[in-house]
Amino acid sequence: MIASSELILNPDGSVYHLNLLPEHIAHDIIFVGDQNRVEKITKHFEKIEYSQQKREFKTQTGIYKGKRITVMSTGIGPDNIDIVMNELDALVNIDLKTREIKEELTSLNIIRIGTSGSLQADVPCDSFVMSQYGLGLDNMLRSYLIDEVSEKAMEDAFITQTNWDMKKGRPYVIKGSEILEKKLESDKIIKGFTGTAGGFYGPQGRVLRLNIQDPDLNSKMDQFEYEGIKMTNLEMETGAIYGLGKLLGHQCLSLNAIIANRATGTFSEDPYKAVDALIEYALDKLAE
Repeated sequence: MIASSELILNPDGSVYHLNLLPEHIAHDIIFVGDQNRVEKITKHFEKIEYSQQKREFKTQTGIYKGKRITVMSTGIGPDNIDIVMNELDALVNIDLKTREIKEELTSLNIIRIGTSGSLQADVPCDSFVMSQYGLGLDNMLRSYLIDEVSEKAMEDAFITQTNWDMKKGRPYVIKGSEILEKKLESDKIIKGFTGTAGGFYGPQGRVLRLNIQDPDLNSKMDQFEYEGIKMTNLEMETGAIYGLGKLLGHQCLSLNAIIANRATGTFSEDPYKAVDALIEYALDKLAE
């Protein structure tokens, strides 16, 4: 039995941060960072069954072309992903009344639809990147036994090639879901290797008034290569989703609309159009 201090529930029995009960979510879940993007997706639904918001976590579940789908905003960063992934897993794999782990576990399909900046000149603005691997540059997942599921050879190559300062913690690499990759792939998609930073400014090499530990890190990441795999883009959630998803037994895949290219210094002329196109692409693939 899981103690009430560890699995915190609201008075109505819902999980603490998401404010959801098991019947409120579908088997297929789309993550977005921005709560305002939830309705950009659900406006395509034939019907919305349920809507809830608590803090930055907005959830809507409905029907798209006959398929039940949940859309949820996670907010920004690996720390929020820790909350969302653990509470979603609790909804399907823990009996909230008895506080006991279920004997038969459920594996969710989780697809992130986000925006990102490209690190390579040949991954242009307005293109779509499917993350085959997520590289975590944050320390959040090191609280878990992530070495059980990580790609250690790729981690070692990244540490060596970038001369990574281990005082910042050991980076981790997790492979995305091959099942979802096959379902969502097409010639419109660039398959990539996505870095997940623990912040937006210094952790992604941006300098305003503060000097950063490694001003050359972005160029090192641009040049990183392991068995033909190069880093394509940098954002703030994918690695954490992949790591927790793998540990908890869920299928996870991240799709990114590239709205900025750090290599060429360019920004999308219409980022909203690129995001809308990716949303429609992902919905149609899920409904097939």
